Amino acid sequence: MPKKHRRPPSNAADREQSLFKPPASAQPLAARMRPRTLDEFVGQQHLLAPGKPLRQAIETGTVGSLVFWGPPGTGKTTLGRLIAEYTDREFVPFSAVTEGVQRVREVVAEAAERLELGRGTILFVDEIHRFNRAQQDAFLPHVEAGTITLVGATTENPSFEINSALLSRMRVFVLEPLSQDALRQIVQFALDDNERGLGSLHLEIDDAALDLLVSEADGDARRALTALEAAALHLSDAESTVRRTINVATVKDALQKRFAHHDKSGEWHFNMLSALHKSLRGSDPQGALYWMARLIEGGEDPMVIFRRSLAMAAEDIGVADPNALQVAVAARQAYHVLGPPEGYLPLAEMIVYLATAPKSNSAYVALGAALDAARETPAEPVPLHIRNAPTKLMKDLGYHEGYQYAHSDPAAYIPQEYLPEKLRGTEFYRPGPFGFEKEIAKRLQWWADLKSKVSTQPSPRGDSSGKNDKSPRAGSADEEE
Repeated sequence: MPKKHRRPPSNAADREQSLFKPPASAQPLAARMRPRTLDEFVGQQHLLAPGKPLRQAIETGTVGSLVFWGPPGTGKTTLGRLIAEYTDREFVPFSAVTEGVQRVREVVAEAAERLELGRGTILFVDEIHRFNRAQQDAFLPHVEAGTITLVGATTENPSFEINSALLSRMRVFVLEPLSQDALRQIVQFALDDNERGLGSLHLEIDDAALDLLVSEADGDARRALTALEAAALHLSDAESTVRRTINVATVKDALQKRFAHHDKSGEWHFNMLSALHKSLRGSDPQGALYWMARLIEGGEDPMVIFRRSLAMAAEDIGVADPNALQVAVAARQAYHVLGPPEGYLPLAEMIVYLATAPKSNSAYVALGAALDAARETPAEPVPLHIRNAPTKLMKDLGYHEGYQYAHSDPAAYIPQEYLPEKLRGTEFYRPGPFGFEKEIAKRLQWWADLKSKVSTQPSPRGDSSGKNDKSPRAGSADEEE
C-alpha cells in the first residue's frame, strides 16, 4: 500500500484564532513569523530535507514520541506544532517549569477522551529536563499505551537529564544552531512579509547591519527577530511610506549586551572545561586562553578552572616539568589574594605555562598500573627485610634482617628488592622523553647499571651475603625514612 503523504495544513491560521487569545499583532515578531508549513521552515536540513526520516514521518503521519535537543531559537517548539498540524492531532503545550504531575494527569485524561473520538494528542513538554526522574516516570505508561505522543524539547543533553526508561521509548533529534545564511533568510522574510512581519513598515537593512545582526544572534532565530523588531520600532513611523534603513548603530542599540553561552552545571559547562583541558594538553596556548576567557565571561567560578588546571598539571605534565604543579598552586593562591579582575592575570600566566610546558602522562600511567597491581595482589606480604622491627620478637622472626641502608654507600644506592616476590621485576613507571624526565631516565639507567653489577641478587629476606648492614638500629626514625 503506498504511503499517504499529508498535505500542509491549510487551516493553521484559523486554529490559532480564539476569543480568549490576543490578536496576532500583539504577539512578538518571533511568534508571528513562526513557520506554518515544513516548506517555510528554514534550517535543520539534516532533519527536514526531502527524504530525511523525520520529514517522512511528519508527512506520512507516523510520528512517535520524540525529543528535540538543541540550543534556544532553533525551531524545537515550531516543529512540535508542525507535527500536530500535519498529523491532525491536538497540540497541548506543557511547561515543565510551571506545571507538574497533576496537570499531566489532567492532560492524559483529556487525551484518552479525545482518542475515543478518533483524534490523537501531541503533548509538547518544553524544558522537559526540568522534570526530575520521578516526575518523568509519570509519562511512561501513557507513552507506552499510546494515549499521548510525547514531544519533549530540551537544551540539555538527554543522556544526562531524561531517565533511561523514558528515553528508550523516544527518538532523539539534535537541532543545530542556525547558520548565518539561514538567519539572513529569516530576517529578510520578516522584513518583506506584510501579513505577519514588518513589510508594512517599509524598512530595509543594510548589509553591514544584517551581517552584525546574524553574527551576534549566535544561531538563535528568536534573538535575531527580537532584535530586528526592536530596531524596527526605533525607526518606524506608521504614517510614512518612505523606506527607512536599519544601520549598524540601530542594530547595536537593539542587541544590547551579547551574553555568553554557558551554564554552570549543564553540557556547556563540561564541554568548555573539556575544551580547556584538551587545549592545555595539546600545547595550544591560544585555544587554552580562549576557553579560559569564555568560561570567565560566562560567569564560571575561577576555582573550577584552577581545579581542572591542577588536575591537568598532574596528569598531562607530571614530572616532565615538576614546576608546573607548583605554578598552578601558586596561581590559585595569588587569585585568592588578589581577587578579580587582577587575579585573572596569574590565572592567564598559569594557563600559558601549562600549555607550553613539556608533556608526559608517565606518572598518570604509573598510578593506574600500580593501582591495578594492588587490586590484583591485595594479600601479598611485605618482604621481611624491609619490615620495621621495633621489638625483639619481630627481630627473632626475621623482620628487617638483611636490609641495607642506602646512605651507607657513597653512591647512596644499594641494590635490593622492594616489591613482593610475586611482583619482582614489574615496572610501573617509565619516564617519558621530554623535559625533566630525561634526567630521571639517566638516573634510573645508572641505578640499573649498578644493580646489574651485583653478582648475588637479594633474596626475599634481603641480601645478607653482600655488604654489612650498616643501617641505624632497627625501628629508628632514620630507618623509617
